[in-house]
Amino acid sequence: MVMVKKILLIAAFLICISAFIGKGTAFAVSAEENYKFYCTQCHGMDGKGDGANSKPKSVGIDLPEMSVTPRNHTSPEDMNKLTDTDIENAISGGGGAVSKSTIMPAFGKTLTEAEIKDLLAHLRKLCKCKGK
Repeated sequence: MVMVKKILLIAAFLICISAFIGKGTAFAVSAEENYKFYCTQCHGMDGKGDGANSKPKSVGIDLPEMSVTPRNHTSPEDMNKLTDTDIENAISGGGGAVSKSTIMPAFGKTLTEAEIKDLLAHLRKLCKCKGK
């Protein structure tokens, strides 16, 4: 039960961050630091989709909005299916904007356009693949 509360607290914290922080005031200075701060809870430190919040059923949370497995950002097969615009839309508009988990917050008001483009480049680096 304590783990469930921690996961819900983390999710609420991320939603609050995306809702209340003004555009252009990210906490980190590099794309890698932004990725570590905003993405690793679900996508994992290495981007493999195995972050602490990626398996909610294992700690007793069984919600439909958490049934989508976080994307493996290291998989060229998966990432090459996405255009740069697809990825920017996911970052900017959140999971719901691209028919993924609505738990993934929209970062379009948290990160600047330049930071989103840098994060896109970081994701392409993780998968060792090129955008289209």
